[in-house]
Amino acid sequence: MITKKLGNRLRELREQKGLTQERFALKIGIDRSYYAGVELGQRNISLKNLEKIAHGLDLSLSELFKGVEENGAEKPC
Repeated sequence: MITKKLGNRLRELREQKGLTQERFALKIGIDRSYYAGVELGQRNISLKNLEKIAHGLDLSLSELFKGVEENGAEKPC
């Protein structure tokens, strides 16, 4: 599932910065429990919040999604 893969990517990037979920969520202005749900793949996050996360990690949106792709997803005809 794409939300799970994105969550794993976000956790990895946050941990590389040496930040806890609580500290990172405070830094970007998102509720910690909401952010935890994003990392667990339980939230369908908005683009606005993805932008906050990317900026908080000093990344562009495209960099944020590197390595996150849905394998086996149906392709349009």
